[in-house]
Amino acid sequence: MNDSFTTALNTQKATTNWMDVIAHNMTNIYTPGFKEQQVNFKTFLGGAVADDYDKKMSQGKSTPGTSNDNVFLEGKGFFLTKTKEGKSVYTRLGEFTFDSEGVYRAKNGNTVQGYILNDKGEIMQGTKPITADLYQETALKGGSLDIPTTDIKLWIDPNNGKFLGKYDEYEIKNDGTIIGKADGGKKTVPLYRITTRNFHNAAALYEFKEGYFLETAESGKPVLGVGEIRSGLLELSNADFKGNISYFQMAKLQLEISNKLISSNKELLEEALRLVGS
Repeated sequence: MNDSFTTALNTQKATTNWMDVIAHNMTNIYTPGFKEQQVNFKTFLGGAVADDYDKKMSQGKSTPGTSNDNVFLEGKGFFLTKTKEGKSVYTRLGEFTFDSEGVYRAKNGNTVQGYILNDKGEIMQGTKPITADLYQETALKGGSLDIPTTDIKLWIDPNNGKFLGKYDEYEIKNDGTIIGKADGGKKTVPLYRITTRNFHNAAALYEFKEGYFLETAESGKPVLGVGEIRSGLLELSNADFKGNISYFQMAKLQLEISNKLISSNKELLEEALRLVGS
C-alpha cells in the first residue's frame, strides 16, 4: 500500500492536469467547432490518476458565419470531407467556401463531399436514382447506403460568369441540396447534396486536429447522418462556461488539500530525520 505522501503527489499531478483541461475549455468558449474535453479519473490506493480525455460531442449553438457558403448541421452527425489523398475526415465545423476554381472546401483545404443529383433531386448511385423515401428511411434506422460521394464543384464559366455555365447563382437548402438558379430564380435545378455521416459511438472518434475527426474501431463504421443544414451559420463551441467554472472550483479545492497533505508529510519527514540524527 502506498503511503499518504505518494497518494497526495499523485492527486496533485492529476488535479493539475484537470485544471489545464478546464482552462483549455474556457479559452475556447467562442471557438467555432470546438468540442469540450472531459477528464475521467481512475482511483486507486496511490491516489487519483487522470485517465484518457473524452470529448463532449453534443451540439453547440449557432452563430452567423462569414459567408453564405458556411453551413451549420442542426442534429446529429458530421460533414464528410476528404484529403487530397482521398482519406475521409469528419467535422462539424462547416466553415466551407468555394475556392477560385469553384471547389467547395473546408477551412483546412479538404474537399467537402456531396452526392450527385438528377433533375428530380434524387441521389444518383451510378446510373440508378435513390428515392428520398428510401434515403430517409435508411437514415432514421441508422443504416448506411453504399453511395459514392464526389467533390462539390460549381465551376464558373469565364465567358458569362455563370455557375456551371448555366446558372446565375446557387442556394443551399435545409436538406443540404445545392440548387442552381437561373432566370431570376424562376428556373431551379438540384445539383448536389452535401453528405453527412453519423456514428453509433461518436465519442470514440479520434480527433487528430481540433475539430477534425477520424473513424476508429470503437466509433464503428459511419452511417447516414440525420439533421438539417442551415446555410450562412456556423456551430459554436459546446463548452459549458458555468459547468467549467464549477469544475475549476472543485479542482482548486482538491489541489489545496493535496498541497496541505504534501506539506504536512514533508514536515513529519523532516521531524523524523531530526529525531534520528539527534
